[in-house]
Amino acid sequence: MILSQLNFIKECKKYSISLWQCPTFLFVLMGFIIILSILLSYFIASKYISDPLVTALLTLSIAFVLMILGYSIVNGFEKLAEANRLKTEFVNIVAHQLRTPLSAIRWSVGFLLGGKAAHLNSQQYEQIELIQSNVKRLIRLVDDLLDVSRVEQGRIVLKKEKIDLGKLAKEMIEQYSSYARASDISLKLKAEKKLPLISADSEKIKIVLQNLIDNAIRYSKKNGKVQIKLSKENDYIKCEVKDNGVGIPKNEQKYIFRKFFRSSNILRRQTRGTGLGLFITKAFINLHNGRIGFKSEENKGSVFWFELPIAPH
Repeated sequence: MILSQLNFIKECKKYSISLWQCPTFLFVLMGFIIILSILLSYFIASKYISDPLVTALLTLSIAFVLMILGYSIVNGFEKLAEANRLKTEFVNIVAHQLRTPLSAIRWSVGFLLGGKAAHLNSQQYEQIELIQSNVKRLIRLVDDLLDVSRVEQGRIVLKKEKIDLGKLAKEMIEQYSSYARASDISLKLKAEKKLPLISADSEKIKIVLQNLIDNAIRYSKKNGKVQIKLSKENDYIKCEVKDNGVGIPKNEQKYIFRKFFRSSNILRRQTRGTGLGLFITKAFINLHNGRIGFKSEENKGSVFWFELPIAPH
């Protein structure tokens, strides 16, 4: 039974089951019940029962009831963990099946927009551009779903190398510069000179930076400012992404790294998003043995930060 409990605790952690679905609370409660039951049986036996046989039967009865209750709880959570596993596998399969035709559509649309079909009029061209934009959104969603699936199944493999986080941040700023200008957002990098290298998977850290920068721009107001700051903090390189946007309501901040969570003030703005970016970001930072956090105040802005260990010499 102990092995069964340990196994399904791992499953709950693996598939990100929420607090009330997680067994920890119920196990603590069961512990209190067991201790209370032992004390109660001792009190009854010492005060009201003189026959040792009756005392033994009472103790065995209580133990039997507790064993059945514990087994029921474990069995229930094993079924819940299995349901989460099947859900994750289903999402993984569907996402894989969707990615191939979406990539084909993106290639075809790119072919049309690349001047290969001069007979298109301006209205047709605009419609194809709209198709291209929506296909890119769908591919991004599929990629996010695949990343979530891999994280939950423990299938993320890091290809670590020594990388310059400052150089990587500059690349991301160049990538998002036109998007920032179109949104009337100032996007700047402030980095200490000669920062040490970090040991990390560059593709995963790119996704981390993309998610944080994209959110900062997306949720900023017009004429807003987004600043990426890099500094050395003991044995870590710290990256901060600061904006003066809409911020996150205080009572919702505890949910910020959960899957599919989007704060109420963001939903009122009707901006696009899946609520998966920060979940993936935190998972990638944790895989690198890093740290991540944020500070936010509604209507004043947010600062999201992460720290990654400096590469050994």
